[in-house]
Amino acid sequence: MQRASSREIFGWAMFDFANQAYTLLIITVIFGDLFTRVIVGDAHADYRLGNLLWSIALAVSYLLVVLSGPVAGAIMDFSAARKRFLFASYLLTVISTALLYCVAPGYIWLGMALIVVSNFAYAIGESFIASFLPELGPREALGWISGFGWALGYVGGLVATAFALVVLGEVSEENFDRIRWVGPFAAVFFLVAAIPTFLWLQERGRPRRLPRLHQYVGIGLRRVRSTLGDLVHYRDLAILMVSVFFAMAGIYIIIAFTFIYGAQVIQWDEHVRVWMFVTVQLTAAAGALTFGFMQDRVGARRTYVMTLVLWILAVTLIFATPWLGRVLDLQAQYIFLVVGSVAGLCLGSTQSAGRALVGVLSPRLKAAEFFGFWGLSSKLAAIVGLLGLGVLQMLFGLHLSILFCALLFALALVVALGLNETRGRAVAEARDGRRG
Repeated sequence: MQRASSREIFGWAMFDFANQAYTLLIITVIFGDLFTRVIVGDAHADYRLGNLLWSIALAVSYLLVVLSGPVAGAIMDFSAARKRFLFASYLLTVISTALLYCVAPGYIWLGMALIVVSNFAYAIGESFIASFLPELGPREALGWISGFGWALGYVGGLVATAFALVVLGEVSEENFDRIRWVGPFAAVFFLVAAIPTFLWLQERGRPRRLPRLHQYVGIGLRRVRSTLGDLVHYRDLAILMVSVFFAMAGIYIIIAFTFIYGAQVIQWDEHVRVWMFVTVQLTAAAGALTFGFMQDRVGARRTYVMTLVLWILAVTLIFATPWLGRVLDLQAQYIFLVVGSVAGLCLGSTQSAGRALVGVLSPRLKAAEFFGFWGLSSKLAAIVGLLGLGVLQMLFGLHLSILFCALLFALALVVALGLNETRGRAVAEARDGRRG
């Protein structure tokens, strides 16, 4: 298979560029911190209620993805309507994110509802855009293409969030009238930056139409059941899904709680928060490109395993940061900056390697369906990880509970050691040949 044009690959990657504004501004850097410390504002209880409600809102949004993602993927494969599904998720993300402006201190349930809707739309859109990946090039080039998308995404996040941090200022009740504009800003950035995706990304496949909507749902459910029954033939893909489950549980915790952890446990200053954001974005982009380049030379499986080892190290250092500060006679917030660079290297590379592996191990004619299962595994992981951390931090505090992430990455590593990329690739190629 020939590689798609550079313009189409760039258009596909621009969706990663655009949606990182939502991930970083809303989930990671600003609105999550704003929700726990200002909207809920339970400082007297170490923000434990705010942290729990934040976990619940995100978990509910991922549950909606779990319920709808695989069926949507099957329907898209049948009707060749991926761009329409992607466009619908994009519009819903933009509208619901802009409405976050309306969430004021004390408006807890409105904030939770809008996070559920916006994060659902954003997260299912991730699966939709990923389903285009196998058609953009031969299997041996997917690592680079996927890595390019992740790297461009972190550049987009860097641009959007750097501008927002300068213009909107710090997260505090005193600065609320300015910081509340984070929702509309993220929405407009996503709206504009994703336009190249819909102009240049091609819809391939022959559409088949049915007269009634419920018939599409029926087709989707039957194909999902068929895939579940057929998964026994894709042993290595099944192993990958289990490993991704544990890895993404840890990653979603890191994404949702890193800046909350910095504010509550490390108690960093505003300038350190800004530097942490810059550090993580640059190292994440470098990690996605470097490990994406490495995937095509040493294999996606080996690269994926390496990133899991780095994650275990990074989480251990995150937990040990206050202790290291005392031993080294340095402020913990500056040690946390160094630790952030290790986590940043892993952040894009693990997700990129996992996404590329799904492309390598999937038959092309069932790509959207298997990427639906990839999204299913990831979002199930998010539910377990976020709710697990939410409960643990209620019992033991956020500092000690972060070790839960190290356990999740260790489990992902153990499972991934049983994955055979060569065997899995051969099975997928054989299935392609049989259908050809």
